[in-house]
Amino acid sequence: MVDTPQQDVIAFLSQPEAYGVDSVQRVETHASVVFLAGGHAYKLKKAVRFSYLDYSTPELRHAACEKELAINRRTAPGLYLRVLPVCRAASGGLTLGGDGTIVDWLLVMLRFDGSGQLDQLAKHGLLTTQIMRRLADRIAEFHQSLAGEPDFGGPAAIADIIVENDGNLSRYGADLFEAAAVTGLTRRSLDQASRHEALLHRRQRSDHVRRCHGDLHLANIAMWHDEPTLFDAIEFSDRLACVDVLYDLSFLLMDLLDRSHRDFANAVFNRYLDRMPDEADGVALLPLFMSIHAAIRAHVQAATANGTSDAAAGLEARRRATAYFALADELFRSPEPRLLAIGGVSGTGKSTLAAFLAPYVGPHLGARVLRSDVIRKQLHGAAPEAPLPDGAYGPEQTARVYETLLTEADRLLAAGCTVIVDATFLDHAEQDAVRVVAQRRGVPFAALWLEAADAILVPRLSARVGDASDATPTVLARQRRDEMGAPGWAAFTSDCSIPTLAFRTLRYLGRLGWPVQTPAETPLLQAMARA
Repeated sequence: MVDTPQQDVIAFLSQPEAYGVDSVQRVETHASVVFLAGGHAYKLKKAVRFSYLDYSTPELRHAACEKELAINRRTAPGLYLRVLPVCRAASGGLTLGGDGTIVDWLLVMLRFDGSGQLDQLAKHGLLTTQIMRRLADRIAEFHQSLAGEPDFGGPAAIADIIVENDGNLSRYGADLFEAAAVTGLTRRSLDQASRHEALLHRRQRSDHVRRCHGDLHLANIAMWHDEPTLFDAIEFSDRLACVDVLYDLSFLLMDLLDRSHRDFANAVFNRYLDRMPDEADGVALLPLFMSIHAAIRAHVQAATANGTSDAAAGLEARRRATAYFALADELFRSPEPRLLAIGGVSGTGKSTLAAFLAPYVGPHLGARVLRSDVIRKQLHGAAPEAPLPDGAYGPEQTARVYETLLTEADRLLAAGCTVIVDATFLDHAEQDAVRVVAQRRGVPFAALWLEAADAILVPRLSARVGDASDATPTVLARQRRDEMGAPGWAAFTSDCSIPTLAFRTLRYLGRLGWPVQTPAETPLLQAMARA
């Protein structure tokens, strides 16, 4: 249903003269029309009503514009500028602003280069791990700033989405998805939701459900002033926006997996939990959350395929629909969790190797890396790269770090997550303790010991900048006096490049029967190892 006066408004806004520019570009979706004019974007909400939004009157559109402005200023205040009325002057013509009768409303945004959107960077191979880590920081800071919304979320809300997905997959993808496959996916999803009902309830009651972004995928994130910036958050539905913070994050993680960027998904996953350690209790929910998002994208693409007259676009939408559906199902298929320990004195490359291995040694998102240096910072309420005073490195503090490290590893293994623990493990008691965690959980365990000469390690430590480790050459000398060796741990010399070391350790884990991506299946890693 379209409000007749909007036809005049759309015609007016399509004219360059309305803005005093030479040209206007128009971008249309099912619920809005965006006019790109000069350095600004003017968003007009269509006079439509759906089950999840109502823009059918000028008053409702005004309220929605104001709400969208406020919500998106949380993350992109420089992009979202103001709400502007479209007025009818006494002469009968339309104007932007002015003293006439208000007939509609616009959300005015600063226009930015679309090539900086992260989906475009991904398309052209321009995403980097550094961008992903900065993005995870931005998301964590955003989520930390939000108040709890305990009236939303929880197991009932998740079950409702699953049932809604079932209906949409059956309706829009009837000629794409077999009925038995849809039923199977729905059953697995509901089984997972039921299995985690207590966890979903607990997170709902303890303020993990907040008014988040709600539509957090790569196309809604852009590099703005060299920082990843979240925009176009959901304003029209409390139900869709007030969600578990991990449900919000999981859309981005699923989007990266769909684009075959396990490495970037793993980088976001690990950095987010480094900044939000209290969210680790919800890790068991991530496969379900990601699967739900993939199923939503599957029926959206199916609907697109059914609604377009462009044969090529329809074929691509069908391909995307089936790919999303396959991913939604695959995300429930995971091997048993495993525990990998990486030890050695400071500077041997433990953390760099752990980050390199993490995408390859766990299902889907890869392994959670628990780094003793980061845990020490968390225990002192400091950011990962913030330096700590010498007093934070006493024996009692170090014992607390190892206790927390192993407790977290145990909890994550119980949640079905493969874990890499990264610490010096200089003491035999520390080495025995990490092995006991794996034995108690009944999961496969492997341990790597990295070695290198001081002539290599001292320059590495001296050159460190912006690292979670505060180790210095003096600390290294003290560690050399204390180290006891690591009997039973597989020793690797780390005087080579990290890709070469990763190649060798992946091959070793493969021989142990770990379900890793072997070097033969990783051409880039293999090529780097030969370099």
